[in-house]
Amino acid sequence: MTWEQLQEFVGLGQSEIHWITKIFFAVFATLILNFLVNRAFIRLDKQLERTSTHWDNALINAAHKPITSCIWLVGFVLAAEISEEELAPKVIHAIHNIRQIGLIVLITWFVNRLIKNSEHILVSSKKMKKPMDLTTASAVSKLLRISIIITSLLVILQTLGYSVSGVLAFGGVGGIAVGFAAKDLLANFFGGLMVYLDRPFSVGDWVRSPDKEIEGTVENIGWRQTRIRTFDKRPLYVPNSTFSVISVENPSRMTHRRIYETVGIRYDDAAKITNIIKDVKTMLHEHEEIDETQTLIVNFNQFSESSLDFFIYTFTKTVNWIHYHEVKQDVLLRVIDIVTYHNAEMAFPTQTLHIAPNENTLSIPTEKNSL
Repeated sequence: MTWEQLQEFVGLGQSEIHWITKIFFAVFATLILNFLVNRAFIRLDKQLERTSTHWDNALINAAHKPITSCIWLVGFVLAAEISEEELAPKVIHAIHNIRQIGLIVLITWFVNRLIKNSEHILVSSKKMKKPMDLTTASAVSKLLRISIIITSLLVILQTLGYSVSGVLAFGGVGGIAVGFAAKDLLANFFGGLMVYLDRPFSVGDWVRSPDKEIEGTVENIGWRQTRIRTFDKRPLYVPNSTFSVISVENPSRMTHRRIYETVGIRYDDAAKITNIIKDVKTMLHEHEEIDETQTLIVNFNQFSESSLDFFIYTFTKTVNWIHYHEVKQDVLLRVIDIVTYHNAEMAFPTQTLHIAPNENTLSIPTEKNSL
């Protein structure tokens, strides 16, 4: 086959399809390059997993998809430039804008992915010796990403020929109307911001409110609402503005758990209650799960209707809910053993009915009939 025949076969010698052939080769080259770069990233990521640092993996992972997408963007622009003579001027201008906007979007995508990967590293106990608090890292990450997205939108508007100063001026005037229309949304936004700044709770904390029927584990703190998983495993979505008007209790941050119980002894065992209280107090001081540095009280409290009551007031070292109940059970069982050791008994509600004897005997006279 001669060179002229080859040109005619592939279309290089015909002006009508010459540009189509070039587009085909451009797309094919883009496909091959994208495949090679994608394989190179996968192999490089596996190699970097063997290193001690995790930041190189975060960088490669963040750059993988944006770079492969950039290859397709370059291929698209190259194909458009090849067929420039066949396209209308408006289409050529649109392709030029797509090239500039696409580059900005890809850079924004890369930076956002890098921030997200950095957040995962900073909060991971396996990758950091002193991991950052999840709530703080999430708040900083969201603020950075929102700032980058807003900046990118302004750059895109400037690229399209719009005046950024005019847009900002319009935003200042229109912001008043938007503020009135979306006051609830803004209230939730600033409520979420206060949660991030004041940090009354974090992701994973057990929270409850005495003002509202809110109790469960915090799963996510968003800009508009917070998701709480209740103890019956149902998700509860609370608007962030709610936390600015209610009281929130965070039991997860307690230092100790309290044991506060009242024990009743029979009135028949009144002579033994002093020794019982003394032994109970000694038992608590010697108990390995009771914190002696906290308040520890065992005192006779009151005369109840059916018992002589003394109360136990002390704190455990553990704050784990399940372990706390095991410790409390052990303490109460030891109290029962102490009461039994002193040959006393626990009191229970009783009533005694006294019947006064009748001193006057009722006599019924009888009559005898004589025959």
